[in-house]
Amino acid sequence: MTGPLLLAEEVVAVTITRQESDATRALRALEDDRSSVRLRAALAVGTTPAPGSVDKLVERCAIEPEFFVRDMLTWALTRHPVSLTLPLLLREVRSERAQARSQALHTLSKIGDRRAWPAITRTLLCDADDEVARSAWRAAVLLVPEGEGAALAGVLATQLGRGGRETQLSLSRALVDLGEEIEPVLLAATTAPDPGVRAHALATQRLLRDPEAGFEAAIEEAKRVVALGGFGPEGQ
Repeated sequence: MTGPLLLAEEVVAVTITRQESDATRALRALEDDRSSVRLRAALAVGTTPAPGSVDKLVERCAIEPEFFVRDMLTWALTRHPVSLTLPLLLREVRSERAQARSQALHTLSKIGDRRAWPAITRTLLCDADDEVARSAWRAAVLLVPEGEGAALAGVLATQLGRGGRETQLSLSRALVDLGEEIEPVLLAATTAPDPGVRAHALATQRLLRDPEAGFEAAIEEAKRVVALGGFGPEGQ
């Protein structure tokens, strides 16, 4: 029986070696100049998760220039145990590199582990980089513990009127996802000195009442109301 047993052990050893070799090649391919190769590499790493891949995936998230590759990197990270990914992602949200912060927050929102909530600080929610702030808003509304929604709404309301259409739409969606808890802060914002804040608050009120309403129409209507010196039905 010694012969067959040794043969079986050799087969297992060869298989493990081949798997390790495949994983090594995939991780190396994450640095290829071609985005299509990097995309396939991220898919391969996520398809066959290995503890040794997590550091490289997180590292690549911080510098990967292509959106679709970054999204695949995030997917690959969600395929690994949270016990391995969470500590590294919590470290990344404090990175000096904006993309590292943004992608780590995005990945945390996909993982959905509420132990990450304490890392979603006011500093991140008000980050000077729009992409980081948007990622923080999405993560926050998904991870916020019961009973803390009103406080979160108060912080998010300080960002009303910020940025361009995409940024404002992201904030409105985040606020609407919090539900009725945003009504007091929106009402207060409809009387803010800044007309951009008032218009954004009015548009968000409309989306809260009618989630199917388009943001573009809502913000244009709100601007007209503000220009005419009104506050809309919620702020009169």
